[in-house]
Amino acid sequence: MSNKQSKLATQSALRTLNTEVDGLSALAAAFENGLSEKFSEAVHIIRKIQGRVIVTGVGKSGHIATKVAATLASTGTPSFFVHSTEANHGDLGMIARDDAIIAFSWSGETAELRGTIDYSKRFNIPLIAVTAGESSTLGRHADVLLALPKEKEACPHNLAPTTSAIMQMALGDALAVALLEGREFTADNFGVFHPGGKLGAQLSHVKDVMHTGDEIPLVETGTQMTEAIIQISQRGFGCVGVVENEKLIGIITDGDLRRHLSTSLLGEKVDDIMTANPQTIQPEMLAASALDILNKRSITTLMVTEDDKPVGIVHLHDLLRMGVA
Repeated sequence: MSNKQSKLATQSALRTLNTEVDGLSALAAAFENGLSEKFSEAVHIIRKIQGRVIVTGVGKSGHIATKVAATLASTGTPSFFVHSTEANHGDLGMIARDDAIIAFSWSGETAELRGTIDYSKRFNIPLIAVTAGESSTLGRHADVLLALPKEKEACPHNLAPTTSAIMQMALGDALAVALLEGREFTADNFGVFHPGGKLGAQLSHVKDVMHTGDEIPLVETGTQMTEAIIQISQRGFGCVGVVENEKLIGIITDGDLRRHLSTSLLGEKVDDIMTANPQTIQPEMLAASALDILNKRSITTLMVTEDDKPVGIVHLHDLLRMGVA
């Protein structure tokens, strides 16, 4: 690609991004002009239903609806996508009377949505519309209208759904997060729906990966350094914990050995070499948080304690192997 072509491509990308940013800014401003009340009403409706949130749409709006349904479901709001066209050919039966419907349509005049609109009215199922067509068929028949500002598409012909798609997705994300925060959805709850992949690994707990029992390198206070060095070598964690009355009071690492290297080291007691009050973590800590501590302190192992008693040890390599990083 020539320099001129590269420059034109970059300019095009920046125009697209800036246009879409303008759309999001207009959407945020709309919350100061009536959208916030309607948004709160939509959140209230979804919170009080006994069933699920049915998200629907056609074309690019259908793709956005699919993503929003997945986001809602993964953050604790039971939800699934029903294609508006398929709904007219039997899939309306997937929508129950204790559900709520969120319909995405930029114009609000998507013909395929008519069946869903009629169905919602017939069975008194709450209908939330996300559209720029306030006076459209969808807008007029919705129980709650979330009106999107009519901003320019990033497409130079103002045709391809670009800015409009970004605004629809952003509003869907806003609904999901508001519902998440309203029910105090925690990282542990999130982990229930994301057991696989890197995200699942990050949401695992220290207790799921730590080494326990005889694998923990430990010596009693007053132990000779010769025994401590044997423990460090045999266990392979590059450290040994020092305990007194079953409680962890210090730790000796490879680094401590190097710093105290002398002809008299083997004759020393662990009390003279150890680092007192070492950094420890709890079994319930997220694995991602443990990795963050290791990185910030530039260390490779962490002792896991409960009531100051050592119950496990975690090594950096354990977290890397499970895909936390």
